[in-house]
Amino acid sequence: MKIWLLLIPFTLLQSTFPSEEEKIAWDENRKLRWEDFKGVPNAADDFVASTNSGVSFSVSYREENGEAFLQYTVTANFYPKLSWYRSKDVSKYILAHEQTHFDITELHARKLRKALAEIPQDRSFRDKASILYNKMEAERREMQLQYDADSNHSNIEAEEYRWQDYVKEQLKSFSAWK
Repeated sequence: MKIWLLLIPFTLLQSTFPSEEEKIAWDENRKLRWEDFKGVPNAADDFVASTNSGVSFSVSYREENGEAFLQYTVTANFYPKLSWYRSKDVSKYILAHEQTHFDITELHARKLRKALAEIPQDRSFRDKASILYNKMEAERREMQLQYDADSNHSNIEAEEYRWQDYVKEQLKSFSAWK
């Protein structure tokens, strides 16, 4: 019997992967609250807040009597201790901007789930899954940067609302991959 396990954690802006109790999985029935942001603001940044989120991915595979058994999980996570805000500058509007960053992470988790479901579940799965994860992660990072660029970090209201609507529609279009 052969068994392998692949874990590909990623967190935005950090190279360390927080422990189990330091993350909040994306949930359509739970929006971010300012109390979720437990990190310390970076003095060098002039942002009001920073969301640290990422997609975690794990795979287990085994063969028994020539039959393959595969399981994988993909989760969009928010990392409270790595996310922060400046209390004197916060608002519901800024919190909605931060939520959209987390929603973008969930969107890419769904895209990854969809892509993984289309890969043959055989010995090549691990390598193909790793390639897909890296591709999806690059797309996620690029989308996060584009969102901040287009909205000027939430300072351009029309762009902010356009992005919020766009991300909501994208989440709906990938709802089968929750």
